[in-house]
Amino acid sequence: MNFWDQNFSVAGFKYGTAPNAFLVAQAHRLKPGSDVLVPGDGEGRNGVWLAQQGHRVTAMDGSIVGLQKAQALAVERGVPIQTELGDLADWAPAPASFDAVVLTFVHLPPAIREGAHRRLAAGLRPGGLLILESFHPQQLQHSSGGPKDAAMLYTPEVLRQDFACLLDEVMAWHGEATLDEGPGHQGLAHVTRWIGKRI
Repeated sequence: MNFWDQNFSVAGFKYGTAPNAFLVAQAHRLKPGSDVLVPGDGEGRNGVWLAQQGHRVTAMDGSIVGLQKAQALAVERGVPIQTELGDLADWAPAPASFDAVVLTFVHLPPAIREGAHRRLAAGLRPGGLLILESFHPQQLQHSSGGPKDAAMLYTPEVLRQDFACLLDEVMAWHGEATLDEGPGHQGLAHVTRWIGKRI
């Protein structure tokens, strides 16, 4: 049983069942009935919400326990989602197969981060959007969640480099936000928010 299987095996939902607030605020950018990939969707809160908005969702994660809970949440909410078990160290979507990729607090070690990001961006159709929220290195000053390793926290500059020549930057911001996402993300945080459009 891996780290995330252990985390998701406890009762309840580690990050709640409500969608990420930044995703909700940006969802108007998605065309109706989009094909949306949600890597690292964990227990499914974002993928299920996107399905409730009428999108066709593929929730991908490295935890079978998380994906089983995501499917159960989808059934409870009366929406279909596809789930796919994989490791972002080598997993890749089919090229140009999605209208949007949603990355919410998916923190990868530097050794695999750029490659994973570029594979995910290549899965977007021309004009497709990547919507990302992560913790910024200044999050280490806060106790509201996230890795305690600065190398796994993202700045807008790091993301620009990762997605160079694949995505045009639409939005880049970092600053403080108050999180209310289950027991896993609670309180004042320093986050990076970034949106790119597939060239």
